[in-house]
Amino acid sequence: MMEYRKNGKKSKPASRNPWAWVPSLYIAEGIPYTMAMTVSVVLYKRLGISNTDIAFYTSWLYLPWVIKPLWSPFVDLSRTKRYWILLTQLVIGASLASVAFTIPTSRFFQYTLAFFWLMAFSSATHDIAADGFYMLGLREHHQAAFVGVRTTFYRISMIATQGGLVILAGTLEGSGYDIPMAWAIALFVSACSFSTLLLYHSFILPYPDSDRQACRKSSTSFTLEFLHTFGLFFRKKGIVTILVFLLFYRFAETQIVKIIAPFLLDPRTKGGLGLTTSEVGIIYGTVGIISLMLGGLLGGYAIYRKGLKFWIWIMVCAVHLPDLVYVYLSQALPDNFYLINLCVAVEQFGYGFGFTAYTMFMIMVSEGEYKTVHYAIATGIMALGMMVPAMFSGWLQEQMGYSNFFLWVMAATIPGFIVTGLIKIDPEFGKKKT
Repeated sequence: MMEYRKNGKKSKPASRNPWAWVPSLYIAEGIPYTMAMTVSVVLYKRLGISNTDIAFYTSWLYLPWVIKPLWSPFVDLSRTKRYWILLTQLVIGASLASVAFTIPTSRFFQYTLAFFWLMAFSSATHDIAADGFYMLGLREHHQAAFVGVRTTFYRISMIATQGGLVILAGTLEGSGYDIPMAWAIALFVSACSFSTLLLYHSFILPYPDSDRQACRKSSTSFTLEFLHTFGLFFRKKGIVTILVFLLFYRFAETQIVKIIAPFLLDPRTKGGLGLTTSEVGIIYGTVGIISLMLGGLLGGYAIYRKGLKFWIWIMVCAVHLPDLVYVYLSQALPDNFYLINLCVAVEQFGYGFGFTAYTMFMIMVSEGEYKTVHYAIATGIMALGMMVPAMFSGWLQEQMGYSNFFLWVMAATIPGFIVTGLIKIDPEFGKKKT
């Protein structure tokens, strides 16, 4: 049942059925992130960019998420969350269209990177506004009930983007379109689809009474309060260990993420598996994402039953040991499509299961009076830990070749085990209360 509030001469709904807007909002949150972080890698590989340049330049797209905590207060202090959601969705849709129109140009790499960066900045800002709006637009019992819905539809957006869009581009390539035109059409379709989401949200998002810009007494008091809140995170007990864990738990995995798609696409003469664009969309963007989602769901349930401390070592193994499948694939170069699917599914399932420990650890260290801000800081540090190793992964791969690179990745899992041994976890944290 909808509630209404007066706004001038018009009566606007203060609330709506959460099913009408929560799923679509988190689909809109997942699309630009997946586009900037993953699909851009496949796009540039198909357009002939080197692995060194792909990994280095697309890793810079993590930067908006690294520094997101620095401008998140500005979103609170100016306009409403609803306004920011619609504005950033408009910019994201325009960025997608701009990428599509500039792909066929001679300077496509520079132009598309600029629009991907604009998309990434807008996406990070959209995350701030959407997560805040979620808490304002839902009553407390609905917030808890729809946490799983949020995650599920975010993952669905990843399947649609990393799987569906890549498959569409591959189908167009196979239908006789040259590679730039095939990807331009696919990106333009995504821009139209995202614009439809914007139009839908402009009508369907509610107008919660609490969704208003925050008040403050003066700019000085706000600055001091912000610095105080920010500083409290870095004065937490055991902060050095916390930072080391956040930066190095996924040290190996962050180097793989920019190389998987090039490895699957490169011809066997270069040490790759020589798959088509559509096959990569199926393996990495569909089967892989579904496995990732299932691993995450199982990981959340496991911690709910036994607590984080019980599962932490099993989960760190789940993140790192399945990377061995890429050692096998790069050494054996199998051509069995189902076997390759199985290998990627195993690695992604393990990563989804083990990443749950990382998420729960960030929640644990963010507990306290300023948990929202401190969690945002933790996610920024997480993004930094992803950005820096990923930047140099392409160069390392081109120096070593795929087979030696994946052996190096296994050696790079060692820091993840070391930092796990350093942290302290409350035995009861995350466990179901009896």
